[in-house]
Amino acid sequence: MRTLGIEWPSFKLNLRLNLNLYEVSMKILIVEPFLKGSHQAWAEGYQQSSQHDVDILSMQGRHWKWRMHGGAVTLAERFNASENRPDLILATDMLDLTSFLALTKKKTHDIPTAIYFHENQITYPWSPTDADVKLERNNHYGFINYTSALAADRIFFNSDYHNQSFNNAIDPFLSQFPDHKENTFSHHILKKSATLNLGLDLKKFNNFDTVDTNEVPILLWNHRWEYDKNPAGFYQILKRLKNATIDFKLVILGESFKKKPPVFDQIISEFRNEILHVGYVSNFAQYAYWLWKSDILPVTSNQDFFGGSVVEAIYCNCYPILPDRLAYPQHIPKKYQANHLYKNEDELFEKIREATQNLKAIRKMDQFQEFVAHYDWGVLSSRYDDAFSDLVVGFNT
Repeated sequence: MRTLGIEWPSFKLNLRLNLNLYEVSMKILIVEPFLKGSHQAWAEGYQQSSQHDVDILSMQGRHWKWRMHGGAVTLAERFNASENRPDLILATDMLDLTSFLALTKKKTHDIPTAIYFHENQITYPWSPTDADVKLERNNHYGFINYTSALAADRIFFNSDYHNQSFNNAIDPFLSQFPDHKENTFSHHILKKSATLNLGLDLKKFNNFDTVDTNEVPILLWNHRWEYDKNPAGFYQILKRLKNATIDFKLVILGESFKKKPPVFDQIISEFRNEILHVGYVSNFAQYAYWLWKSDILPVTSNQDFFGGSVVEAIYCNCYPILPDRLAYPQHIPKKYQANHLYKNEDELFEKIREATQNLKAIRKMDQFQEFVAHYDWGVLSSRYDDAFSDLVVGFNT
């Protein structure tokens, strides 16, 4: 093995050649205008697990629409004022990458860029009560995602489903505009798109495993309290279970917001006797406790580009009952999908009913912890590192 020191305009690369194998040590700058929740966990998780030197340029995670509008201006100013000269800029979908690059072109013109899509505003199901939908302003946020994808050298999605749905939606999205739709550009986006599954700190849950068993099955909700997670569907299935005199307890986790769907108040009121816990827990040990403690995970979401909270519950041996769509099928081994995926509310009800009536049996079934363990950063960080190394090497050769 021999080492070559290669000077390139934006960085010094130590490239170790051994036949067709190489390792690249470089500086990566994550640019994140919305550092909160899953975005923050992802950025900090990769920073801690990567073999590269990863910095995070960020803003507080609030006012998401304003972050998509103005975050690029603020972060460009901070970047220009810094001495940071990364080898790769890794933006997220919350950044208007075109504006950021335009405002930093003196420093970034020779730096490759990638964008990571946690979600996107083209295929995201907007709440019908959102004022921007009524005023037909919602398309602007999708257009920011579209032009950012055009500007990036490489595009990464957190699931194959997300990758395919975004690329399939571009032409229909552009078709609503009056002229100069530039539909051929969608081909360029597809060519530079790839999937990098969401990295999670799953092994951290191992420290909180509990051997407790419940006489009454515990149903779990561990998602954001928002429209796209379909809490109304969850409420309807709870009512149906109760009307069928099926005994269950309920744990409701996840972050709530000022404008949370009012159906949560109905759930809390009507199922107060079933509820063991309700509300967000900031303490990880408590969050992990409830995931290990719960028995059944009935998911009703209308949208999930990956489903990090679902994977966390599956890892903690919570029995998943998931929609047969979106990203969910990839989290269940194919030979078990018929038992865990449903196509309509009747199937969802029957699968929950069967699980509650056969609690001892489902606890003895094959658990999927090992199947979803490949989402842990201990596995995925090297894939991220390799993908970003390939991008930088290709950009500079």
